[in-house]
Amino acid sequence: MLRLGYKASSEQFGPNELLEFALLAEHCGFDSVFVADHFQPWRHTGGHAPFSIAWLGALGARSSRILMGTSVLTPTFRYHPSVVAQAFATLGTMFPGRIILGVGSGESLNEIPAIGGGWPEPKERTARLKEALQLIRQLWSGERVSFAGRYYRTEKATIYDRPATPPPIYVAAAGPVMARYAGQSAEGFICTSGKAPELYRETLLPNVAAGVAASGRGAQDVDMMIEMKVSFDPEPQRALQDTRHWGALALSPEEKVGVEDPLEMERLADRLPAERAASRWIVSTDADEHVQRIRAYLDMGFRHLVFHGPGPDQPRFLRLYGEQVLPRLRAAFG
Repeated sequence: MLRLGYKASSEQFGPNELLEFALLAEHCGFDSVFVADHFQPWRHTGGHAPFSIAWLGALGARSSRILMGTSVLTPTFRYHPSVVAQAFATLGTMFPGRIILGVGSGESLNEIPAIGGGWPEPKERTARLKEALQLIRQLWSGERVSFAGRYYRTEKATIYDRPATPPPIYVAAAGPVMARYAGQSAEGFICTSGKAPELYRETLLPNVAAGVAASGRGAQDVDMMIEMKVSFDPEPQRALQDTRHWGALALSPEEKVGVEDPLEMERLADRLPAERAASRWIVSTDADEHVQRIRAYLDMGFRHLVFHGPGPDQPRFLRLYGEQVLPRLRAAFG
């Protein structure tokens, strides 16, 4: 089944206007809304970072049909996993069948300013995430859970208000280890567009498939989700310049590794020319061109596309994409 979603940019907009954008997305025919969980945004100037869990509760109360989730939340540093388990059990009880817990191993920009200390190596971050999800699932399925892991502990813990069917967990991955883990253990896989095609074809997707096979499940049991970075506007310069706010996404891992200050990330991003800032995006004034360039991701096997429009005028983006691109995608791909 093809799902077409909207990425609510909590790094760019305050909680009230972001809520109105998400409700407009539902009105414009989008199937899902995913929101980032940031303590600090990628930019200090004009940046925002509303608390995603509270925001999802507000969205659920005012919307009627869309799926809602985090893309992504890190349940290992700012949050104890038991708090995440309680929060998403409550959301799942209030909005059954509509809540998704999307998780990742984290960014130092989000975690270190809130809790201090050093940023662990990838091996530890991966181990923490796996242990956190093990605990979350135990809390969702059992009572008086006493858990003694390497990183987290509980003692006779019970979540009293939880849905009959726990929310699905989607795992974000940018490399082979987490991709295989997502395929083996999660209900969904999350990645982002605009990277080298070889990363998807040769690393991420084969490892997801290997994980699915190891779990004994079928490919249809894992929702293949990708955040599609798209800038669509009838005015070419506007479509290009809208991507400038998100220049940090075009920085290489070497350029931004260890950067924990939004002011420094902003400085690095603002040095980039517009063409490089736009390099991660599908930038076009032509709806058919958007469909053709999106086709490459559908051909790889992605079936849940969550569209991130970079510009300040989100209602304009939602209406244009909802009217001109979504119908073409549904007509072409079902």
